[in-house]
Amino acid sequence: MRNRAHWTPRYLLDRAADRLYQLLHPDAPWLTPQAIRILDRTLRRDQRGLEFGSGRSTLWLAKRLGRLTSVEHNPQWYQKVKRKMEYDRVGNVDYHFAAQEENPDGLPAYVRIADEIPNRCLSLVLVDGIYRDLCVLAAVPKLRAGGLLVIDNVNRHLPSGTRAPYSRTPATGPDGPGWEQVAAALQGWPLTWTSNGVFDTAIYVKP
Repeated sequence: MRNRAHWTPRYLLDRAADRLYQLLHPDAPWLTPQAIRILDRTLRRDQRGLEFGSGRSTLWLAKRLGRLTSVEHNPQWYQKVKRKMEYDRVGNVDYHFAAQEENPDGLPAYVRIADEIPNRCLSLVLVDGIYRDLCVLAAVPKLRAGGLLVIDNVNRHLPSGTRAPYSRTPATGPDGPGWEQVAAALQGWPLTWTSNGVFDTAIYVKP
């Protein structure tokens, strides 16, 4: 049986608030409301972005960026999002399907999508799919100075003092060697850590 020790009255209120927000904002990305507000006032049509993990965020970002590269590993979900983009006539998204397979060098094709993008040209990278630690590390060189690195569900991988469930703490540290590398790579980056009590979204700014 799934552990529900975190189902406290406070968590139930947080969960209800999250459900209400989703109902009132059906087209918004599945990020924290604070993170969405930050992105909404920051992103511009002359900027380029990359997202690992597609969905509502893909169409939302496409309306705010000049160009977006997006990668998805689930074939059924990929087709669903692709149909939605075709229906909405979205023409500024380079949409890729990449199965959960490794290249001969051991790096998944999903992560290798970043290799197609020149260094220091992205204003946004959203990490919200699989291989999140590898995706962050691959994306860091692609961001320009001042670019935003957004990591969703970050509380499950990097330590914080959040109340969201399944969170890493300073005592437990990062979630394995990959996330230890991420923590080292992002040390000193300006950070806005947002939480709705259910999950967290972190926004780093590349120095």
